[in-house]
Amino acid sequence: MTGSTTPTPKASGTSAKRDAHRRAARLGAVQALYQIAIGGATPEVVRSEFLEQWLDEEIEGLSLSTADRDLFDRLVMGVSDETENLDNMLTAVLAENWPVERLETLLKMILRAGAYELGHWQDVPAQVVISQYVDLAHAFYDGKQPGMANGVLDRLARLLRPEEFGGEGFGDTVIPEAG
Repeated sequence: MTGSTTPTPKASGTSAKRDAHRRAARLGAVQALYQIAIGGATPEVVRSEFLEQWLDEEIEGLSLSTADRDLFDRLVMGVSDETENLDNMLTAVLAENWPVERLETLLKMILRAGAYELGHWQDVPAQVVISQYVDLAHAFYDGKQPGMANGVLDRLARLLRPEEFGGEGFGDTVIPEAG
């Protein structure tokens, strides 16, 4: 990770063709959010530069030219606009001794994007959203981070969308409203 302005995923298998455009958008958005976090540029500038520079690139076997640009834009701008709220949501489901600030920057961007999507769009089932972001974590990490992403997003999804999990919740845990 050190010395790189945009994290590059390690090699992995292929994805389902029907989800490729959304997967590419999520991957591009997480990378753009990472650039915003480490570079300090505005979301508008990074989004624009990212689309210009990466349109012809292929990452993880996905061409960003086929990315769902609406999803990319909504993720980059939405996560940027709601960072504090998203961090509060993540804090509610993280272990008490593991604050959001302690998370590695890329993992934090994956979790923020996943939390934003879970909280704002009911059109994609929670299990699909979780799976997509866990796959992204696997694209960058070999260690425990994908498992952590899975656990955090699963717990958050059960709080945000209990109806998708048979009404299972986590007792008195309260999370801030999304959006």
